[in-house]
Order: sequence, then C-alpha cells, then structure tokens
Amino acid sequence: MYQPGQNVRLNLAGMEVHGVMFHAAVSAAAGTIIRQTSEDPPRYLVKLVFSFRGVSEVEVPGDRILAV
Repeated sequence: MYQPGQNVRLNLAGMEVHGVMFHAAVSAAAGTIIRQTSEDPPRYLVKLVFSFRGVSEVEVPGDRILAV
C-alpha cells in the first residue's frame, strides 16, 4: 500500500517504541516510509522527520499511517 520514500503522517499516540512513550499530542508525526516489514497485518518501518528522545525510526501498523 505504501512505497519506500513516500512521505506520510503517523499517529503515534499511545505507542511505546524503544522505551519512549508517545502521548496523545503525537497524532500527526511526519515521516518517510523505509520499507514494509509485515504483510498480514501490514506494518512499516518509518524514518521520522524529527527525533523523539533519540527515536528516529519506528515500526507502525498500516492503520496508523496516512499518506500526505
């Protein structure tokens, strides 16, 4: 569904990644798709435009991604 290099917005609210908890305010984080990591369910590795407490890449389910 999403292609490597595609710019996206992520809803990271309520997710914990590498010990960093993303709060409700992080509902439209900007990023770029690196690659698809799973097909069923679809998951993607995304490089964030801004690092959050040292986290610059996140793996997220497809339903938390919105193409821009």
